[in-house]
Formats: sequence, C-alpha cells, structure tokens
Amino acid sequence: MSNTVYTDVTRRQDFVLLFDVADGNPNGDPDAGNLPRVDPETMQGLVTDVCIKRKVRNYVDMTKGDQENYKIYVQNKGIALNDLHKRAYDAKNLKSTGSKQKREDIEIVRKWMCDNFYDIRMFGAVMTMDINCGQVRGPVQLTFARSIDPIVPMDVSITRVAITKPEDAKIVEGESEGKGKTTEMGRKALLPYGLYKGYGFFTPSFADDTGAGNNDLGIFWDALQNMWDIDHSASRGMMACRGIYIFSHDSKMGNAPAQVLLERVRIARKGGVESTRHFSDYTIEIDDTNLPAGITLTRLIG
Repeated sequence: MSNTVYTDVTRRQDFVLLFDVADGNPNGDPDAGNLPRVDPETMQGLVTDVCIKRKVRNYVDMTKGDQENYKIYVQNKGIALNDLHKRAYDAKNLKSTGSKQKREDIEIVRKWMCDNFYDIRMFGAVMTMDINCGQVRGPVQLTFARSIDPIVPMDVSITRVAITKPEDAKIVEGESEGKGKTTEMGRKALLPYGLYKGYGFFTPSFADDTGAGNNDLGIFWDALQNMWDIDHSASRGMMACRGIYIFSHDSKMGNAPAQVLLERVRIARKGGVESTRHFSDYTIEIDDTNLPAGITLTRLIG
C-alpha cells in the first residue's frame, strides 16, 4: 500500500461514508419483524455500525483471510470465541485455565490477538470471558448511518411454490379440488430507495496500542469501496457505495473539530423531486474551500 495522507496511521482521520439501497433491506430490525431500521420520530432509516463492520470483516476475510495476521475474530461461522482465546495462550505456552489468570499473561495474549486478528487491531474487542484475553479499544470507530430523507418501509407478501411438511402435500379428503397444500406464503421487508450517510473516525493513539499500520488502514478504505459487490443478496436489493470523503489531519491529536469538517459534506434532494428513487435525485456539495490549516481532503469516491 503506497504511503498517502489518508493511509498514514500517525494522522487523525475523520470521514463521511455515503451509500444507498434500492428495493432492498439494508439492515433489518429484529424487534420490528425485520423491517428496515428507522428513527420513529423522523422516520429516517438507520444502519448500525455493527452492520457496516460485518461487511468490512467479510471483505477482509475473503481477500486476506489466508494470511495469519489478517484473521477475523468476530466471525459468522459458528466458531467459539473462547477457542480463539485458547489458541493465543497455546501459542505463547501459557496456562489458559485457573481461578486467576496473571495480568502479565493477559497482556501477552492481548498483544497476540491484536497481531493476528485484523478486526481486533482495527475495531477493538472485549475479550474478558472464561479465557481472558483482555480488552482492546480499536482506532476505527463508526457511527450509525442515517438516511438523508424519511424512508417508507414496506412488508410485501410473497408465495413459494414448495411446501415444508410432507403431510401438507397429502390429499385432503372432502375438498372439492382433492389436493393438499401446494404453496406457502411469506413476507419480504424492503424500502424503495434510501441514501444513507454515516461518519467514521481513526485515532492514531489507539493504533499505537493495537499495532495497526498503514497497510491495515489502506485495506479498510479498500473494503469500504468494494465490500458491497461481494455482499449482494436478494434481501438487500441493490446497495452501492456513493461517496467516501476523508479529512486527514497532519497530527495525531488533530487540527480541527471533527464536526466542523464533516459538516462540509452536504446532501440535498433536487428541486422538483417528490419521491427519490435514485442517487441522481440528490445533489452532493463538498465545501473544500478555506480548509483549516493542516487538513487535507481526499475523495475516494464521489
């Protein structure tokens, strides 16, 4: 990865992420029958930071997972976390069981976990379980993404020309058609269109602690751009990255408040558009004039 201001882990980085969804469900809410998440007061759509991090993890696993120091800790493959913790103790020839684990041993395996698992190194993790590997605060932190306009969650009926139970296929006596169940009903949650904006932050002091390097940060930017194309599914509809705007500081502590920089990315619906159905229904305005001293703006997409 070439050295650029936005991959430099000695600089604070604040960024805006834009993505959209058409005819899909970007992040279902299990408390609302898996309908797209919404702010109940404004009806703006929400996508959690956890959802976005899952896509990053999947991308890194698919592209770098065969390398030892790019393993993924929080997996969706049924691997027990304590088994991964035990792997760290075994690698360092330390005892992983007992009534009280030594603090110095925990620090050793904590570093091993950071060195070997990309998502711990970047996002952090709480690993104080039966086999204790400590806690890590990662340098990359994300907010919830929020849609620019209110969304209209839909719950549509679908039919399946297949049945689940063998007994449902048997002939039902007394019915005029003389046959059993031939279809089953289901539901599908989606929204017609939504453009979402989220914020993110990279803190160099936490990178010093976890050992995150320039290459790790470069892979993160690659993931934000490309992870959508390896995450397609019928339920998600068409999702795509529409903008990544990175404000790089020339110092660890930063040269300007994050909100002052992030508010320079402004999105508005075009005049005359009543119902948004495409990214082209919006205007994106980036105020890159008179940036504070020590700030560099990079547009990866957009």
